[in-house]
Amino acid sequence: MPELPEVETIRRGLAPHLAGRRIESAAVLRDRAARRQPGGAAELAARVTGRRVTAVDRRGKYLWWVLDDGATLLVHLGMSGQLTLPAAEAGPDRHLRAAFTLDDGTVVAFRDQRTFGWLWACDLAPSRHDGRPVPAPAAHIAPDLLEVTDRARGPAELAHRIRARRSGVKRVLLNQEVVSGIGNIYADEMLWAARLDGEVPADELGVRRLAGLIRAGRAVMERSLAAGGTSFDSLYVHVNGESGYFSRELAVYGRAGSDCPRCGATVVRRRFMNRSSYLCPRCQRR
Repeated sequence: MPELPEVETIRRGLAPHLAGRRIESAAVLRDRAARRQPGGAAELAARVTGRRVTAVDRRGKYLWWVLDDGATLLVHLGMSGQLTLPAAEAGPDRHLRAAFTLDDGTVVAFRDQRTFGWLWACDLAPSRHDGRPVPAPAAHIAPDLLEVTDRARGPAELAHRIRARRSGVKRVLLNQEVVSGIGNIYADEMLWAARLDGEVPADELGVRRLAGLIRAGRAVMERSLAAGGTSFDSLYVHVNGESGYFSRELAVYGRAGSDCPRCGATVVRRRFMNRSSYLCPRCQRR
């Protein structure tokens, strides 16, 4: 699933094409893409058609277009959702789920091979965490790692929130109501960078150690953003169809059996919540 760096990369790619433009038409080609919309595909299209996009915003893994009537078009990419700017000469696309034509002729395509992604035209509401205006369905989502670390006291405040939990620290990092935007890949990478085993209960770690983990996470996110995110296949691409290259810089995720780039020990894989965790047993000793 696309995580913070991938969704932010898409936001940055879309913003210059969308900001200030009017949506001339909206076509939802598969009802499943609008399954969250109370009135279905017809309501979604009606709410956005004729509206001008004033900004493209994001929190965690949620992306939204801010419209000039105060509403939003909320996008969740699911496992394989894409927002792309297809070339005019592009042929039929069997994964196309919705298309939005702008007043300059640009078409923004929502593609989704596995159909877990969705669109929702909805109103803004105050976030339950910090009061920031966000789409109402995302009001429960916590500020993401970039938002937190942009504030002077942010890392310490988040460290206290994490330490209040008794679950393993990796499980807490994946809780989008504690901090958003972190998924399995970046949790493993930031835990490796901070030399922490993800199974250690969060309440057994000190605030300074957790603040260090948060700063390490920020550094991982920035490196991934510089590389355009992480692509393992064609399911995640930028708005221009290109892949991200952070997979070349991953220290432990997906590298079981390889040497740890820091100490040379063999990276191991563990079962974790029906998925996998990757770590260095020497650097991340409990």
